[in-house]
Amino acid sequence: MNQTTTLAQLLTAVAVLDQHGPTEVSIRSLTLDSRQAGPGAVFFALRGTAADGHQFIAKAVEQDAAVVVCEELPAELNPATSYVQVADSAAAMALMAAGFYGHPSRQLQLVGITGTNGKTTCATMLHKLFRELGYHCGLLSTVQNQIDEQVIPSTHTTPDAIRLNALLAEMLRAGCTHVFMEVSSHAVVQHRVTGLHFAGGVFTNLSHDHLDYHGTFDNYLKAKKKFFDNLPKSAFALSNADDKRGAVMLQNVAGRRETYSLRGHGEFRARLLENAVHGLHLELAGREVQFRLIGVFNAYNLLAIYGTAVLLGEDATEVLTVLSGLTSAPGRFEPVVSEKVHITGIVDYAHTPDALENVLQTLADIRQPSQQIITVVGCGGNRDGAKRPEMARLAAVLSDRAVLTSDNPRFEDPNDILAQMQAGVPVTALGNVLTIADRREAIKTAVALAQPGDIVLVAGKGHETYQEIKGVKNDFDDKQVLKEMFELLGK
Repeated sequence: MNQTTTLAQLLTAVAVLDQHGPTEVSIRSLTLDSRQAGPGAVFFALRGTAADGHQFIAKAVEQDAAVVVCEELPAELNPATSYVQVADSAAAMALMAAGFYGHPSRQLQLVGITGTNGKTTCATMLHKLFRELGYHCGLLSTVQNQIDEQVIPSTHTTPDAIRLNALLAEMLRAGCTHVFMEVSSHAVVQHRVTGLHFAGGVFTNLSHDHLDYHGTFDNYLKAKKKFFDNLPKSAFALSNADDKRGAVMLQNVAGRRETYSLRGHGEFRARLLENAVHGLHLELAGREVQFRLIGVFNAYNLLAIYGTAVLLGEDATEVLTVLSGLTSAPGRFEPVVSEKVHITGIVDYAHTPDALENVLQTLADIRQPSQQIITVVGCGGNRDGAKRPEMARLAAVLSDRAVLTSDNPRFEDPNDILAQMQAGVPVTALGNVLTIADRREAIKTAVALAQPGDIVLVAGKGHETYQEIKGVKNDFDDKQVLKEMFELLGK
């Protein structure tokens, strides 16, 4: 960050519609929260889903904000404040934030991973891989942000543009050379990654998710595609050739276009030799390699990670050697074991039909004939309701027993969510499905139903350590609750 940055310097990359007041103003801070505005601050009035920042311009001016950036100028202008009118405040904020922090992304090997499933696993494992290869690295993910080993709590898949550029600048000062980040569809549409310079982009897959926000699947697809359309000519774009939208992502990409595949043609190809409880056995780049991750979906993740590392210039043999010893991200097909009971617990973040089907299909592939699969699953409130019946149908059809329960109901009645889920349960499977709104009781019941050797899958929340009910985040950790129930059973 340059302490002597002026408004004029920050506006060089911004299309200004109208401007009032001086531009040779020294800027000390940027904020989208009027309560944090003060002398030397630029306040950005953003139109959000919950509130319109334009309503707080007067508050920011009261706080002595030096500059207001907005889409609509207020009726009364304070002569002591500079006003900048733009077409999109979020886009302007991203471009100005990049400039304010000295464009840190230009000095980093920044790789963005996008897609419905696999983003966290790929970003986390790339961070682990490059750390093992001897680099100082940053991680920006749903689970947490990291500078090497230092953990910085995460609140969104992708932070707002100000926080994001501040984090990248901090990573650069700490000596990081590579940063791996999840890029959500929300982040693209809301301009959180606008103005960043990416060394590469990775597409994992696309399935039903976030339609509550994007409205249609086509809009969701376009949001993902926009990330690739904006990659610079110097960047690579690595896409899953086996996903039917994989080719779409590479259309009109300015930089290097690469693909990975398990089933067909691709620059990076693998053949699945074994998918077992002890891990994956793949033939990759002419070598047979044993990995600690389980499931076909993780075979795709491993291919994406391997391809990214090679495209960043790393030695293929060294990458495979290190990658074979790495574990996945927290809450992603994470085993929960107890010495007292012979039941296998699995906690997974699967909260979309595609992700749940992947996990259940993996369990079906690796289980012994005598093992039952008992699934606990719910759906979040105030989110895409169309996937609820399908989530319940998959749990009912692909499990021996299923317990439908609450996830993060937010401001919805959990019973209304469960009623929508129950509508998807086939008549032939009704006898194998229980509905228990209390998530703790649902997990307790699933464990009680299990016999020695069985598998209990608790899906939907993964790494989360809370349950959001009516605006309050209550402590709740699926892994911890599962451990508690194993302990009770073992007494």
